[in-house]
Amino acid sequence: QVHLVESGGGSVQAGGSLRLSCTASGVLFNIAALGWYRQAPGNEREQVATIDRHGNTNYADSVKGRFTLARDNLKNTILLQMNNLKPDDTAVYYCATGGVGAFSQPNYWGQGTQVTVSS
Repeated sequence: QVHLVESGGGSVQAGGSLRLSCTASGVLFNIAALGWYRQAPGNEREQVATIDRHGNTNYADSVKGRFTLARDNLKNTILLQMNNLKPDDTAVYYCATGGVGAFSQPNYWGQGTQVTVSS
């Protein structure tokens, strides 16, 4: 059974930083693709960043240059470093698995962690 646990959300002022982590179990982590999505009130869930089994990353245009996604295969964890946060980054952030190898589409989700950025 796949289980994803997110942590690291919180409240910061604009310009601040947060680091989200997602620890996975029940998957072959070394070959899994994973990603982060977010959903703000009234909005659809959107993709933020993905990472394939080799550590190659993709980012939404809105976060490029500010967010960095990395993976630690020894800890079955992915880490999303978020810098220069803006109020528009306020959302619930969800970790997701995305298949094997390259990220295809999300199939398993974590419970989400709230990020709130105040101006």
